[in-house]
Amino acid sequence: MKKHKNNHNAQPPKGRETRASGKSSDRPPGNFKSKPEKRPERTSAPKPQNALARADLYGFHAVSAAWLNEERQIQALYVCDQALEGLKPVMEEALAKNIKRPPAHILEKKQLEFLLPQGAVHQGVALVCAPLPEIGLRDLLIKGEKQEKSTILILDQVTDPHNIGAILRSACAFGVTGVVMQRRHAPELTAALAKTACGAIEHIPVAYETNLSRAIEEMQKADYYVFGLDERGECTIDALDIPRRAALVLGAEGPGIRHLVKERCDQLVRLPMSGPMPSINVSNAAAIALYVTSSRK
Repeated sequence: MKKHKNNHNAQPPKGRETRASGKSSDRPPGNFKSKPEKRPERTSAPKPQNALARADLYGFHAVSAAWLNEERQIQALYVCDQALEGLKPVMEEALAKNIKRPPAHILEKKQLEFLLPQGAVHQGVALVCAPLPEIGLRDLLIKGEKQEKSTILILDQVTDPHNIGAILRSACAFGVTGVVMQRRHAPELTAALAKTACGAIEHIPVAYETNLSRAIEEMQKADYYVFGLDERGECTIDALDIPRRAALVLGAEGPGIRHLVKERCDQLVRLPMSGPMPSINVSNAAAIALYVTSSRK
């Protein structure tokens, strides 16, 4: 009697799918969904509890400022034991101001790092929170009407999050009314940007506008004098008689302010530099220019 060879390539009958257990399914082929791919886990960190979501902000200053900002909706606070003591005064201040906040989750360092982008400098604290409420240029103009002096900063396609974080920090230090960025060519207010800004995003409103030329025109109708910072400007910024309402435009490093945006400016000015380098980092340029504008009488 001939022995039949096992056919390992044999297909199960149509309409039936053979499972590893030997049982079959009556589901029609192609009528079921495959399971979504799982996010690869870091082998160097233990898997956290299922209830813990990935963090949205991290770093001591960014977390502290968000914790005390009543406009910020916070779902969870993650903190390591060694960082809890330093955060206690901030938590007590929020309690004294009757700002409702969730209880803290005490995590080990590796657990916290699992919930953050790789390489994040978290300083032992992080938050799960909603984005800040979106605002528009009109909100900044209304805010400026209530101020004795108002300066609005316009960033024309400045895209580096670290530069923008540093600019927001300077804007906060020099009392800027708000910042306007182009919607399609500017980063969102992410955790890395917030960390660089050291909490400034909780104090400086940022408006995203689709068309900066139209935004400048709207500011001019609201009696803002708009000047652009350009190395070929007709005069130095310290020689400019800056009015009570002013808007300062800065462009990306390299290309600078785009041509159409330049044409909308009332005047182009430059920094008073006498060294061999004709330009500096945009965040440094912003700090110098904002110092000058904040010093006006």
